Amino acid sequence: MAPLLIFDCDGVLVDSEILSNRAGVELLGELGLEISLEDHIDRFVGRSAADVEKELTDLLGRPLPENYSQLKIQRTAEIFEQELQAINGIHEALENLPGPKCVASGSHLTRIQQSLRLTRLTPYFEHIFSIDQVKRGKPAPDLFLLAAETLGYAPSDCLVIEDSITGVQAARAANMRVLGFTGGSHCNRTHAQNLLDAGAERVFEDMRGLPGLV
Repeated sequence: MAPLLIFDCDGVLVDSEILSNRAGVELLGELGLEISLEDHIDRFVGRSAADVEKELTDLLGRPLPENYSQLKIQRTAEIFEQELQAINGIHEALENLPGPKCVASGSHLTRIQQSLRLTRLTPYFEHIFSIDQVKRGKPAPDLFLLAAETLGYAPSDCLVIEDSITGVQAARAANMRVLGFTGGSHCNRTHAQNLLDAGAERVFEDMRGLPGLV
């Protein structure tokens, strides 16, 4: 039986991490906190919004504005509308992966839907699971377990495609196989080893090669 393929969205289906982190850097600069894009990516990619905002409060030395979360969502959405691209080769890969698949992302549903719409990926995914549906985000396994249970698959019959350390950790905590993807524009030269250290069974950087790994 073909495994249930569970795709993260940001950095796996769409090349969004640079864009969303740039939105964060811009907003923080407006609040008086200067942080480089590279540092923002290293600190926050793959973490829940609640965890990120807690650390930002500590870095800033004062509470974030009450509407910070909404401002970040709005700024990111505006940048996405102008610049978001699909991960190179993802359409070809999905065409050659006829088995069951879904999206399970730590982003809000509206952002996932926007990302898939802008990159013409919506038709490939009937089932989308988002942070809105669980109490705990990655690295907790809740989101992946919800996807498996909803679609009627045992964790051992699932294969997760992730680009973040916390995502890999979440898949392993769910007792699922996980491949680490390193083809996003945010990935640096240590990214592959970091994903392997987190528990990925192997890493790959060309999405067109995914069908041969399943």
